Amino acid sequence: MADRRVDLHDPYGRPRQQHSADMMGMFVFLASEIMLFGGLFAVIFVMRRLHPAEVVAASMRLHLWIGGLNTLVLLTSSLMVALAVHAARARRRQAAAGWSATAALLGIVFLAIKAYEYSIEAADGLLPAVSVPTRFSGPVEHLFMNAYLIATGLHAVHVTIGVLLLAWMALRLRRGMLPLPGRIVTVEVTALYWHLVDVIWVFLYPVLYLAR
Repeated sequence: MADRRVDLHDPYGRPRQQHSADMMGMFVFLASEIMLFGGLFAVIFVMRRLHPAEVVAASMRLHLWIGGLNTLVLLTSSLMVALAVHAARARRRQAAAGWSATAALLGIVFLAIKAYEYSIEAADGLLPAVSVPTRFSGPVEHLFMNAYLIATGLHAVHVTIGVLLLAWMALRLRRGMLPLPGRIVTVEVTALYWHLVDVIWVFLYPVLYLAR
């Protein structure tokens, strides 16, 4: 009969327990990220409540089609990550690596498009601390663009981290350096992070670009 005793010195020695612990830690981290961006959303909502006309006017100066294109890019990348998780669970290591690499590439596309958008806004005099001279119509537009730059800049930092994680994971999967069962949980927690990044943008886009 197999020894079914639990090692009290290693309560997370079993794969299922390790998986649960890893997922719980990731959910706690994601909750802290939601609180961080939640504060930024609160600032924007209060601004919209106090100065609705000025916020709408400032929002209309943003490039709606560029934000929409980036939304499509990130949503597609989320699909790639979901496919990577499915492949990892099916023990198709190379497929999981390919989907992860594709998602990382789409993340780079997102950052390139965002950099292009920043360059246009800087030339239009709308990017605080970058545009010289600035061309704000008033203090509310200036405040709105400050919130825009902080929110989208912080999001871009998270996208960059996600791209690095996806690329690292794809490389290790390709080389067989992530054995089971650690392979599945690594793909899953990375996917959770990337999905959070996508969801944050899905909320940022209407709040910033569609304040009509």
